[in-house]
Amino acid sequence: MGSKTKEIVEKFYKSNFYQDDGVLESFLHPDVELSWYGTTGFRKLNLEGIAEISSLLASSYESLRAEVEKIVVNKDEVAINFTYHVRTIENPEEEMPLAHFIAIWELKDGKLYRGVQISQLGEEIDESPWS
Repeated sequence: MGSKTKEIVEKFYKSNFYQDDGVLESFLHPDVELSWYGTTGFRKLNLEGIAEISSLLASSYESLRAEVEKIVVNKDEVAINFTYHVRTIENPEEEMPLAHFIAIWELKDGKLYRGVQISQLGEEIDESPWS
């Protein structure tokens, strides 16, 4: 299931999940759990919590784009390294990095089920750490 697992995760992060709750339901298991270690501390999120954050993203940004650096798959487990770039409502002409992420997910029934995510506020990076 390796290539299918990679495809599911990459499609989710590159999707418009933040604008469409239907996308969340398509990719996230109903019993999803995400442990997120971010710059503001630790958060444990379920489907409702992820939907709330997605709604905040939609109201704060004109666009959100994931730049995927690396994806590593082992059966139904996947690790992804990516950066979210945003365009603000105040300045839609300029895209800037929002945050850098590493997430590790376990899939169940073809959906994201249990995840751990670490993020750091965005900054411009001249080259990929994987180059």
